[in-house]
Amino acid sequence: MRFSLAAFLSAVCVYLADVTHTEQRIQLPQSASKLLTVRSKRMIGGTLAPHVPWQAMVYLNDSLLDGGFAGGALISNLWVLTAGRNLFVRKSRQDTRGNDPIIPKVYMGISHRAEATAANEVAVERVILHPGFQNQSDWDNDLALIQLKQPVVMGPKVTPIPLPERDQDLLARPGASGVITGWGYGIHLTVAESLKHLVLPLVPHAVCKAEYDNSQYTPTVDENMFCTGPTKFGENVCMGDAGGAFAVKDPQSGDVFAAGILSYDKSCGQSKYGVYMALSKFMPWINRVVRGDTQESSALRNSAMAKMDSWQ
Repeated sequence: MRFSLAAFLSAVCVYLADVTHTEQRIQLPQSASKLLTVRSKRMIGGTLAPHVPWQAMVYLNDSLLDGGFAGGALISNLWVLTAGRNLFVRKSRQDTRGNDPIIPKVYMGISHRAEATAANEVAVERVILHPGFQNQSDWDNDLALIQLKQPVVMGPKVTPIPLPERDQDLLARPGASGVITGWGYGIHLTVAESLKHLVLPLVPHAVCKAEYDNSQYTPTVDENMFCTGPTKFGENVCMGDAGGAFAVKDPQSGDVFAAGILSYDKSCGQSKYGVYMALSKFMPWINRVVRGDTQESSALRNSAMAKMDSWQ
């Protein structure tokens, strides 16, 4: 579906006021507008992505005002990781409190919206929000795990992306960059038909925190988050890109892994920085969920270990 720019901006204003309570009307930089002749019109710039086998589409509705659709990352044959806010229509802390997340439709192995059909849909068993989701603000611990009913079949079109190992600390690497993919809104604020990608630079934590500290409707950037800046052309993430994995390459091993999940995707042409959940900070929770731990699991492990130690 396509809207006139004026009509869509009007709808965005309603969305920002009533749904996410985020920043003001988006203003597009001249540098980004000039890219139209040579660049794609998505993600406020960005170019067509090759097939990205870990990319999932997390779908609530075609309409942004009814939840829209966003990104996700396949991290195993049974689990997709996304931003928790993607699973609510109204996404502010005030609106989500006491409400269960929506079970979304999930599509794998696609690069175009037209491919989001029953043939590429993977059935969802349940969704699990991070236990600290929106504890203090709209953006706290903005992660959710989506469990699939059946293992996906791995192949050239569907392959998970690894998560950080113990020694893979993206935040300790000055000048690092990575790639984000998504179907987010672009320069004309029209619905993306094809998956796009951007190569974005990591920015210092303190710089990003200072930028957003005085803004009411942006994240309070804490130690569980990191930020990226725009490209030299002013290209940036935008609405609909949330939940996508920030993929980086380990300079020593050459391994590709997901360093973060995009949370604050409303940088567009208005704000400077995209904000991500730093996955290295969330690995204990992710591992517990994927393992299938229960409340008794830790106590059972400790008891078994204590008995074995006592027999030495």
